[in-house]
Amino acid sequence: MQKPVELIIFDWDGTLFDSVGQIVASLKFAAQQFEQPLTDGAAKSIIGLGLPEVAQVLFPTVPELHRDILQSYSDHYVANSTGDQWFVGVSEMLHDLHEQGVKLAVATGKSRKGLDRVLKQTKSEDLFVATRAASETKSKPDPLMLAEILQQTGVQADRAIMVGDTSYDLEMAKNIAMPRVGVSYGVHTVEVLQSFKPLSIAHDIAALHHFLNTQVDA
Repeated sequence: MQKPVELIIFDWDGTLFDSVGQIVASLKFAAQQFEQPLTDGAAKSIIGLGLPEVAQVLFPTVPELHRDILQSYSDHYVANSTGDQWFVGVSEMLHDLHEQGVKLAVATGKSRKGLDRVLKQTKSEDLFVATRAASETKSKPDPLMLAEILQQTGVQADRAIMVGDTSYDLEMAKNIAMPRVGVSYGVHTVEVLQSFKPLSIAHDIAALHHFLNTQVDA
C-alpha cells in the first residue's frame, strides 16, 4: 500500500507564482542595456536556474559583463514585479494542504533576497517549513537543495514530492530519487516534462490541487 506524502516541495516562478512574463521582460531589458542579443524563447528557457548559471548560459561570450547584466536584471525585476502574484487557486491549495498537516517547502532558482521578498509579498512565510534559494546552495538540477530540505524536515525522499514547471525541477528530483509532478502552465512543454517520468502533469492549479490531495490521502 502506498504511504501518504509527508512533504511537498514547490518550485516558485512559473509553478506557484505568475512571474514568467516579467522575468523574461527584465532579462531582455538587461541584455539590451549591454547590447547583447536575447530572444524571448532563450530568456524563458533558463527560468529555474540560479542567476550565475543564467548568465553563463545566455551570455557566454561576455563573462566580464555578467555581474552588471545580472544587477540590471535584478533592479528592473524588483521595480516592475510588485504586481506579480500567485496563480489563481494557489493560496487555497497551499492553505488546504497546510491545514491537513502536510509539510510544505520551496526550492527555487531565486536568490535568498528575492525569495524573502516574494514570501513577504504573498504573506506566506508561515506556510513553508523550509525554503532553499539557489544563492545559498547549488543550482538546479543538482539535488543539493532537496537534500538539504529533507535533512531539515526529517522526511525521506520517497515520502516527498517535488512540483515544478521545468526540466530543472524534475531532473533535480529524479537525481535524488524523489517522486515528482510537472505542471504544464509554466515554462517547459509537456513533452520535456514527461521525459523525467513524473507521477502526473497538471495543466492548471485545480488539477494540481486534486492530484496532491490524492497523494496526501493515500
